[in-house]
Amino acid sequence: MDDRKQQAAVALMEGRTLRCRGAWTLPEVAPVERVLRGMVWPSTGSLRFETSGIHAFDTGGAVVLHRALTEARRRGCEVTIEGLRSEYAQLISLVASNWGAVAADVTPQRNGIERLNASIRNRLAHIVQGLAFMGESSSALLRLFVAPARIRWRTCLNSLRVDGVNALPITGLLTFLIGVVIAYQGAEQLRKFGTNIFIVDLVGISLLREIAPLIVAILIAGRSGSAYAAQIGTMKVTEELDAVKTFGLSPIELLVLPRVLALIVALPLLTAYADVLGVFGGMLIASNQLNVSFAAFLSRFDEAVALRHFLIGIGKAPFFAAIIALVGCYQGLQIRGGVDDVGRHTTISVVQSIFLVIIFDAICSILLNWWDL
Repeated sequence: MDDRKQQAAVALMEGRTLRCRGAWTLPEVAPVERVLRGMVWPSTGSLRFETSGIHAFDTGGAVVLHRALTEARRRGCEVTIEGLRSEYAQLISLVASNWGAVAADVTPQRNGIERLNASIRNRLAHIVQGLAFMGESSSALLRLFVAPARIRWRTCLNSLRVDGVNALPITGLLTFLIGVVIAYQGAEQLRKFGTNIFIVDLVGISLLREIAPLIVAILIAGRSGSAYAAQIGTMKVTEELDAVKTFGLSPIELLVLPRVLALIVALPLLTAYADVLGVFGGMLIASNQLNVSFAAFLSRFDEAVALRHFLIGIGKAPFFAAIIALVGCYQGLQIRGGVDDVGRHTTISVVQSIFLVIIFDAICSILLNWWDL
């Protein structure tokens, strides 16, 4: 009896009969799995699985046997199973009913090309899902413009307070320090050539046109975009979104669009606020390091920094806001698991938001350079 229990799993093809015997358990089933993977299956006709010789069976053996049955049926064979004990048959049924959940864990290792193809297909699927989410959000936004009474003003105002007003201290402090750093580093070079007054051009144009909008967008992506993903993801994990759908409400209109609209309003205002404090920081360094008085700085600022630089920076802010809000909400809606999945998608939302914001800013810079703006 002990020798019989130690017998390894075996699968032998004899004509149109596949004889299975031995211990089909997780420690013993690896060799037979390799045999089945390389087996040449009949293309048509009947195929009989003779399983009366199996004397030990667990979930690992059930997975291997189910995969063999599925492959045979996929090739067009009419499969019958003979001699399988009732308790083993129940285990096979359990594995079959939950195959979608366990398939990813039991997929055999693939070579580099297969992994690359799978990664590309996965990325393309995510891009398609993201574009579909953008289309759904855009159509919902158009419906709100047609019927403004459906806009949830209370939610929008609350998001505007949380993502706009509450972000003023950190945004102002950081852009003020950025202005100080830019002016201080520029002062070291301008002093050598006696062109102290050009610190105004350096600070004004760089901050208003590029640095202030980009820094504010990165801050809001880390602060608000991650919060959107975490909030919506937590609602999905706790099945609150299912309750919302049960009441006939749209999660897009209830959760996504108020955040998008609030951030589109808040980010240009934060950018203008950051422009003022950033320029003020540069003005302080210009006065202390280059002897450029406040009056001289403001006079040169009015001459050298055209209005278009300010408008370009402010004009990019609503697009940055839409990117951040949509990415954060989309990643929140993609959460499927538990708390770990919430953290993972929150991190993804921040990385993707910053990446897309920088890509969009680079494209804008190239186009504006072509148009001599």
